Amino acid sequence: MDFIDLRSDTVTMQTKEMIDAMIHAKVGDDVYGEDDSVNELEKYAANLVGKEAGLFVTSGTFGNQVSILTHTKRGNEVILDDSCHIIQHEASAGAVISGVQFRTVESENGILDPEKVLSKIRTEKDIHYPETALICLENAHSLGKVIPISIMEKIYQGAKKYNIKVHLDGARLFNAATSLNVDAKEITKYCDSVSFCLSKGLCAPIGSVVCSDADFIERARKNRKIMGGGMRQAGYMAAPGLYALKNMTKRLHEDHEMAKYLAKELLKIPGVLLNMDDVEINMVFLKIDTKKDIKKLREFMLKEGIKISGPDLNIFRFVTHYFIRKEHVDKTIKVLKDFLG
Repeated sequence: MDFIDLRSDTVTMQTKEMIDAMIHAKVGDDVYGEDDSVNELEKYAANLVGKEAGLFVTSGTFGNQVSILTHTKRGNEVILDDSCHIIQHEASAGAVISGVQFRTVESENGILDPEKVLSKIRTEKDIHYPETALICLENAHSLGKVIPISIMEKIYQGAKKYNIKVHLDGARLFNAATSLNVDAKEITKYCDSVSFCLSKGLCAPIGSVVCSDADFIERARKNRKIMGGGMRQAGYMAAPGLYALKNMTKRLHEDHEMAKYLAKELLKIPGVLLNMDDVEINMVFLKIDTKKDIKKLREFMLKEGIKISGPDLNIFRFVTHYFIRKEHVDKTIKVLKDFLG
C-alpha cells in the first residue's frame, strides 16, 4: 500500500495468493447453484462456525439485512444495541427493506446487559404492540469490544423461552474468537444465524457469508435474489474469500498485538487519552487534549502519507491490519508528535 492507512481494516488489499486463487477459480452460474468455488466457500464457512449451510453475499450490511428480512415479517420488532453497526451504519436498511421497527437497548461501550435486553421482549399479546421477532447481537463490536460468551448465552437462552431468534453480526467474528482464544463455534452456538465479513482484516476483496440451518439459508437465498444479490460467476470473488478463511483468520493475533503496541506508544504522548483495557482487538480509540485545532490532524497526517478517519464526537479510531507494521506505527507516532508540537 502506498499510504499507511489506519482508517479501517476494510482497506486491506488481496494478497498474491488470493489473486492466484481468483485466476484459477472454478466458476459457474451461482443462481443455478453451479459455481463450484461459491459452493465450496459456503460449505467450508458453515462448518467453520458450526452451522448447516452458508450463503455468500456481497457485504456485511447485505448479510445482516438479508438475515433480518428472513427472520421477520413486516411490522415486527427487532431488539438490538443502540451503538451497534446495524443501527449506526446501515442507513436504516431494516426499515426500508424489511419494514421492521428497531427497539434499542443502551449498552456499556457495546456490552449489553442480558436482563435489559430480555426485558424489552413483548411478552403480552396486545393489539397496540408490535411482535418481537428477533434480537441482534454484534461480536466483536464495532466499538472494539469483545462480548463475553456468557452474555451471549444468557440472551440466547432467554430468547429461546419466547421462541425469538438471535442473529449475530459477526463482521469481525474471528477477531472476537482470537481475543477470547476460543474456536468461533464457541461464539456462534449462541445465535440462530451469523454473518461474518471476508473483507474486514482478512484481505479478501469482497463479500460476507451468512450461516444458519439449511431451511433458513434456503429462504435467505430467495431473499438475496429479491434484494438483487443473485450472482453469476461469483467464484472469482469466492475463491479469495475461501483462502482468507483458511489462512488469514489464523494471523489476526498479529493485528491485535500491533494495536496494543500502537496504544502503548500513543500513551507516551502528552495529551493523548485512551484506555488500554479497551484495546481488545485491532482497534484503538483515543482522544487528544490539545489547544490546536484537532480537525486539522487528518489533513496534516495525510500530507505525511498517513490516512486516518476524522474524529467522531472528538474520538479518533486507529485500526491495525495485515498491511500495518511496526515501522508504520513508529512513523504515525512521530507525525502525531510533530502535529502536537
